[in-house]
Order: sequence, then structure tokens, then C-alpha cells
Amino acid sequence: MRIVNMREAKTHFSKLVDSVIHGNEILIAMSGKPVAKLSPIPKKTQRRFGVLKGKIKISKDFDAPLSDEFLDEFES
Repeated sequence: MRIVNMREAKTHFSKLVDSVIHGNEILIAMSGKPVAKLSPIPKKTQRRFGVLKGKIKISKDFDAPLSDEFLDEFES
């Protein structure tokens, strides 16, 4: 991880961003103390539809009304 001061960050911002694009992290410091970090945004993984097909089973009475006794347990 590279540390640069604010002046250098202002002067060479586009070069620093290019470095971040290639996977590097950069700390920006004021008076020698880190105050900000430039880091790459993680890439999103592609969703794959149908991965769990056949592995999840939903019962036929999934949306059937609940019994009065069961509902009373929630209300008490």
C-alpha cells in the first residue's frame, strides 16, 4: 500500500486512479497522517439462475391458511 501526501494526490490524481484500477490501494495523508484510502471497487459476481433447481422443495400446502391454535400462539 502506497502513502501519498495531499499535494501529490492532487497533482497526480489520474495516475493514482490508474494504479487503483490495476488493483493497488493508496492512502492519502495530511501532515503525515492517513485520512483517506483509494481502493478498487470489488467486481460483482454474476448471478446464475437455476443453481438450486431440484435442491429446494416447497410443500403443496405452503400457502394454506394457518390453524387457529397456531395463530393464537403468536398473538398471546
